[in-house]
Amino acid sequence: MYVKNEGANGMNAIELNQALQMYVRTETFPVGVSIRKEEAALPSKAKRPVRDLGYPITICQAVGFSRRYGWSIAMNGADLSCPIAQVAFGYEEQPAFYTEGHLACGMYTDTLENGAKSELDVPKFSAEESGYYVSFPLERAEIEPDVVVIYGNAAQVMRLVAGMLYKRGGSIPSTFSSRADCADIAIKPIQTGQPQVIVPCYGDRLFAQTQDHEMAFSFHFRDAAELVEGLVGTQKGGIRYPIPSFLRYQAEFPPTYQKLAGMFGEKN
Repeated sequence: MYVKNEGANGMNAIELNQALQMYVRTETFPVGVSIRKEEAALPSKAKRPVRDLGYPITICQAVGFSRRYGWSIAMNGADLSCPIAQVAFGYEEQPAFYTEGHLACGMYTDTLENGAKSELDVPKFSAEESGYYVSFPLERAEIEPDVVVIYGNAAQVMRLVAGMLYKRGGSIPSTFSSRADCADIAIKPIQTGQPQVIVPCYGDRLFAQTQDHEMAFSFHFRDAAELVEGLVGTQKGGIRYPIPSFLRYQAEFPPTYQKLAGMFGEKN
């Protein structure tokens, strides 16, 4: 089992999970994502898609298994079915057919030129940055995550944004493209160090069963203690989830209801 390793972060994955459940109350498990270079460094109980399931899967399915089933998944290019993710996560080089925009054109863009712009904008690992993609529920972490991703409704994501900004102020810049959210979730925080608000992509919804009401929030694990401090601080300030509804008012009723209420009054 994962052993506490504070370092500069000051918090381990299991402690982070406990705080998230207290202050955000997610419907599915918060997920850790780690990129591991060596097979020996993979979690001992991690499932390998081809070996254990009998077929390759997408990155978004791996996260789905972790957040819905509580499974740890470890995969590389041999386990991955999504061609775009093969390129984004550094398992395959970028052929001209990809860089010219043929995948996006006709589906997401009107021209090859615009398709090429879309592919260029997808965050990507180099071959040197690539490794085994590992996803796991934080509460069962055997290794330390590089990135944490939390799926929730818009109010829960707002709560996370407020927590992350408590000691920073300002706002969180994020980018949205409707595709390849797996790269925005994991690669962008690793490369930039910045948290991301995620609008789940079409593939995440189609293949990983992400629902219409869901969004996500991802951040580098080194920011975990800062996020939790922010969740605590904003909770004290009155920013809470579930959102407390304003209920201190007298309800108004239709005329027939009011007439009946008047009849009650006549008896007194």
